Amino acid sequence: MRPFAGEVTPALEAQVAEAWMSVLGQADAVADDICLSLLEKDAELYERTGPEFQVDVRASTRDHVRHGIEAMAGVADATHVTAELWRETGRRRARQQIPMELVLNAYTLGTRVLWEALLAQGALDNVDEQVLLIAGQQVWSALDVQNAVFIEAYRRESARLQRRDLQRQQRTLDALVEGRGADPDFATDAREVLGLGPEMSVACVVAPYDGSLDEPLIASTDRLERLGIVSHWHVRGGLYFGLLAGDLPRDAALAEHLAPLATGRAAVASSVDGMAGFATAFQLAARATETLPAGEPCVVAVSQRLPEVLLAGSPEVAALLVRETVAPILAQPPHAADTLRQTLVALLEHDGSAKHAAESLYCHRNTVIYRAKQIEELTGRSLSTPRDKLLLELGLLAARTD
Repeated sequence: MRPFAGEVTPALEAQVAEAWMSVLGQADAVADDICLSLLEKDAELYERTGPEFQVDVRASTRDHVRHGIEAMAGVADATHVTAELWRETGRRRARQQIPMELVLNAYTLGTRVLWEALLAQGALDNVDEQVLLIAGQQVWSALDVQNAVFIEAYRRESARLQRRDLQRQQRTLDALVEGRGADPDFATDAREVLGLGPEMSVACVVAPYDGSLDEPLIASTDRLERLGIVSHWHVRGGLYFGLLAGDLPRDAALAEHLAPLATGRAAVASSVDGMAGFATAFQLAARATETLPAGEPCVVAVSQRLPEVLLAGSPEVAALLVRETVAPILAQPPHAADTLRQTLVALLEHDGSAKHAAESLYCHRNTVIYRAKQIEELTGRSLSTPRDKLLLELGLLAARTD
């Protein structure tokens, strides 16, 4: 359609208005034609959304066509009413989660059907070509405005809904950390809010902020989604934590998947009891991160650090263990203390074998035997007694987590 290049006189405006009013009586029929085309074109959407949505679309389309015709005919207040109709449609379709592209395509289709109806009526009424050119420019220009108004309203409503949903999710995560998952009714509501199926396993990931404003796990949601794992993240008391759900691998495998994303310390704990056990999983994972050295990015499974977690959760027991085992070693001059500690670690790693410990320390077997006697004299523990060896190993761990 070529553009109209002449002057739009009041007389021409009146003729354009008259042309539009001539199709007002066909408004509902035009709207129904548009709906039939949409039902055929987007059959899957209408089948999924059900008959109520079809009724909504039919009523909305009739309103759009009728008010649109009146606006282009210059009826008083029709432009304002039409703009508000577009805004409300944008908000409603966002709430209904109808894809924006489908609505924009429907607007284009509706504009074309309405324009064809005007041309057909114009041919019957012998409407001047100039009038039709001006009317055509009107209807297609109106489509641009309509799209802009709709898009803005749709995006605003979508953003509002996302904020609302995020707030609900974060309140739910806080409640789960506080132990409310033990309430079956709340657990059911929590799964609905978080979009989790009843069969999904649950785990918790905790990563403390180590003085950086960056997230301790970068782009974790994307990586987990590729593994078919749903995740929701929140911050609580300086801890960045996430609820993971789905057909989850073991903790150690989860830790391996997340390790490349870590910028700080993080730990993973499964919730054996699902939602009911999430608070416990959170506490265990948080405690496990306390056993890791700050400033060294890593992700561990709680199941791999059970002794450290036990000691971190009982500081009084840890201090007593140190006093009753390795404290005399640590009290030696720094060089001697470090040498004896390394020797003790090597002996424990090799089940008390002086020969294998010497190989790992790159020294003579007799040197290791001499140091072992020193260790036994200082600690009062025997490296040949299983219980004493266990206590010495726990003492080393306790000293490391102190």
